[in-house]
Amino acid sequence: MINTSRPPAASTDFDGTRLTVARRLRGMTKTALANQVGVTPTAIAHYEKGGRPTQAMLAGLCLALGLPREFFGAGRPIDLLPASSAHFRSLRSTSAASREQALAFGELGLELVSLIDQHVDLPATNLPDITVPEQIEAHHIEQAVAELKLTWAIPAGPIGSVVQLLEANGIITMRLPEGTDPKVDAFSTYAGQRPLVLLSPRTGDKARGRFDAAHELGHLILHPDTEPGSKIVENQAHSFAAEFLMPREEIIDQLPRRIDWPHLHELKRHWGVSLRALVYRSKALGVLSDASYRRANQQLSQWGFPEPGPLGPPESPRLLGMVRDLMLDSGVDFEGILSSGRIVSDVADQIIAAATDPRPRIEIGLGSVPRD
Repeated sequence: MINTSRPPAASTDFDGTRLTVARRLRGMTKTALANQVGVTPTAIAHYEKGGRPTQAMLAGLCLALGLPREFFGAGRPIDLLPASSAHFRSLRSTSAASREQALAFGELGLELVSLIDQHVDLPATNLPDITVPEQIEAHHIEQAVAELKLTWAIPAGPIGSVVQLLEANGIITMRLPEGTDPKVDAFSTYAGQRPLVLLSPRTGDKARGRFDAAHELGHLILHPDTEPGSKIVENQAHSFAAEFLMPREEIIDQLPRRIDWPHLHELKRHWGVSLRALVYRSKALGVLSDASYRRANQQLSQWGFPEPGPLGPPESPRLLGMVRDLMLDSGVDFEGILSSGRIVSDVADQIIAAATDPRPRIEIGLGSVPRD
């Protein structure tokens, strides 16, 4: 008897890169995914490099990854973000799988932005081309901050919303989704079509969130081609954030020369930074002695985190949520746009939620304000 049965036909509408993104988004290694669908890790690698899974195998991959068939279709490739170009705040303590998961979320975020950008004029990327030497010194960082503030027309005095400044200048800013490895604190990269900053979903401290956003901005300005992860690079981004939020020429005469907590609390409210950042800035600028700095940190350690004197709700991204609402109000077929880019609704919702202020808003006049 002749066996006329044939193996299921391979899928001709399949993009292996999208399988890579999906696997990383779910925090799975090739081995873990292979075990779930009953093949070898080599087979998964083959599919991701362009090999065609059978229809039955593709159905198994969809089930294992919790994504519909259309997500894996060809026609709109996703640009992968190399880990070697991403500045993770906690690079050494973060697993490769956790970093890859965060990068996959960023890749899908940039893909959604690319789709939206075809229908709405989003803010253009406005990062000045600042040349810094290989050996970056404090005065180079001060010059870079001054040039950036000139380009962005930022007046003297305290910075308003750091996050909204990033968004207004074309830097895609989101929070990492809940459930992300807590060791993935924040990261930034300009390896995609737009600069991207992802902030921690866990910080409820406004001062810390502002400093984190300014820190990532420092990487985008100072380290476009620098290998990430070194302590030197991270310290340079810290120094950039400190100068951006607490400019030396403006704050040095305001800092107390001995520990004065009531005055430091006033400065905290004025500049929108933490007491710890003010104490460190005082030491870095030579205002506080080593002994005073040690005593101040002992007191801060006793208070713990969060430190006293909260500044209110943290700054949150708003751009993508506002744009989505604008498109819907204008009658644009938002679901159709998602379908054209093979971005499934639940993934898009997660991305937009990560780039939207969760607080309710009250419409007043020509604009709106968040209700705290």
